[in-house]
Amino acid sequence: MKQITVKDLKDKLDQKDDFLLLDVREAFERDICKLEPDTHIPMNEIQSRYGDLPTDKPIVVYCRSGQRSMNVCNYLETQGFEDVTNLQGGILAWADEIDPTLEKY
Repeated sequence: MKQITVKDLKDKLDQKDDFLLLDVREAFERDICKLEPDTHIPMNEIQSRYGDLPTDKPIVVYCRSGQRSMNVCNYLETQGFEDVTNLQGGILAWADEIDPTLEKY
């Protein structure tokens, strides 16, 4: 499985690369902090909603710390998605290294 650092993700966002940023956290977690722009599908809904995801563009998956997103990446790969990447350290790493104004939980 591919991994991306928060610094590399910031570069992709700044360059407006064409990819989908997928947040797999629960809605209450998004109320605390989130990255923009993203698509939200909680991890427990991925099995029933992965068909909503594009197959023609890269997907970067994130969660709080990187564990749930890693599980989602593994699942998506078993469903035939070829270009999925896990955000190392999740939104906590983003808050630590990119945007310390984000509330950590």
